[in-house]
Amino acid sequence: MNPVVLIAEELAPAAIEVLAHDFDVRHVDGTDRPALLSALSEADAVIVRSATQIDAEAIAAAPRLKVVARAGVGLDNVEVPAATARGVMVVNAPTSNIVSAAEQAVALLLAVARNTASASAALKAGEWKRSKYTGVEVQGKTVGVVGLGRIGVLFAQRIAAFGTRLIAYDPYIQPARAAQLGVRLVGLEELLRESDFISIHLPKTPETVGLIGEKELAIVKPGVRIVNAARGGLVDEQALADAIAEGRVAGAGVDVYSKEPCTSSPLFAFDNVVATPHLGASTHEAQDKAGLAVAKSVKLALQGEFVPDAVNVQAGGVVAEDVRPLLPLAEKLGRAFTAVAGGVAASVTVEVRGEIVSHEVSVLKLAATKGLFSSVVEEQVTYVNAPHLAAERGVEVTLAALAETADQPTLVTVRGALPDGRTVSVSGTVTQSGARDVLKLTEVDGFDVEIGAEGILLFLRYADRPGVVGTVGTLLGESGINIAAMQVARREAGGETLMTLTVDQALGADLLTSAAESIGATAASAADLRDE
Repeated sequence: MNPVVLIAEELAPAAIEVLAHDFDVRHVDGTDRPALLSALSEADAVIVRSATQIDAEAIAAAPRLKVVARAGVGLDNVEVPAATARGVMVVNAPTSNIVSAAEQAVALLLAVARNTASASAALKAGEWKRSKYTGVEVQGKTVGVVGLGRIGVLFAQRIAAFGTRLIAYDPYIQPARAAQLGVRLVGLEELLRESDFISIHLPKTPETVGLIGEKELAIVKPGVRIVNAARGGLVDEQALADAIAEGRVAGAGVDVYSKEPCTSSPLFAFDNVVATPHLGASTHEAQDKAGLAVAKSVKLALQGEFVPDAVNVQAGGVVAEDVRPLLPLAEKLGRAFTAVAGGVAASVTVEVRGEIVSHEVSVLKLAATKGLFSSVVEEQVTYVNAPHLAAERGVEVTLAALAETADQPTLVTVRGALPDGRTVSVSGTVTQSGARDVLKLTEVDGFDVEIGAEGILLFLRYADRPGVVGTVGTLLGESGINIAAMQVARREAGGETLMTLTVDQALGADLLTSAAESIGATAASAADLRDE
């Protein structure tokens, strides 16, 4: 049965096509709460826009849920902490609408400058009043940009083409970067006093809500025009309406509101306010890009691959192509480590050696942590909740990136200290066989091995002597267990030896115990390295 992807709101046909070949795509009206909760009971993934609420109740109704995808930038309608606690990945499309949002801010600024909306409405009502709607030019004016994030930068680049002087307030950007953009960084108060136009491009956080209120509007340059196409609540709507009524603010362009949908606002009473119903992302291009982006992320998530746009994964961001093959290796090394160690370590270090460390490799620590707990806990272990599982159990996982050359061009080792003082390690690498990546174990607890990191592996430790291989083979054969590969590693003749076998099916605990007892093994364990 293919995984079920539930689409709760309209999605671009191209996005649905990305999913249709590999998944059971189902549709539901996300605003119909009973229908949504019912449909979620069989969903492995759900895709929403802004109207569907995915809260703790919805997540609890979806026992199979692995990923929630928001086809857009904001996540106001997704309860991310509840998803994280369940190990459910949350993804969005952070860059899908940035061009559309920047263009909407420019459009609002120009419309406010030239009284476009009110003049249009008057003419359609039969009035020809050219002088009443005289506006101002943008050229030569000072434009203050509040927030130089991705959208703020795009807005600044576009409005600069009108021959404006640009200043900006953003405490998190370096002056050198602003200078490259042709923008002078200033404090918020200076921006308010100097700007002829102000455009806001900030996220909504406890620190930014009400950033521009009665106090700030009291010091603005007389005749300023203010645009907010970012997030509702950044500008106090009543304070802005009062400033417009008093003539301190000459006009405003507003696309977002503190409460949405919004059909009543003190700002709507003014002809010199251009108000639109949150249209920043409402372009065909932005909607298509958002749908395609989250469809691709959902596909990656359900295939068990790393998702760069996951908002609740600690090592987010783009993973270099050279690093990607090491993700499944690191996870399988984590699984093998737990099997060999026989339990959870007190602390673990993920060592990455070779030229690969010239890339960002912190995601390998996350992958190894996921593997460490996959056979330890009953709940689903994901990139999302693996760090939390480690923290709950007091396991400190660290990363060591070492450029020194190992026996292999690239080597990953999971090394841990156990509560009884022992140290256990498992190492591996990735080689190429044609166009296929081959994952190999190269070391297990100090023994050199070379065996595929796949299937079900048995590890038997015993004192070296003749006949052991035959004994194990006979016992497994009599039990109907086929051996796909075997390797014996010893430090010296007659000394401690490690036998590693790949078998075609899982052994029960009784059979593994019997195999160990038949050869007098000092330790025996099994690791399931099959792809999930």
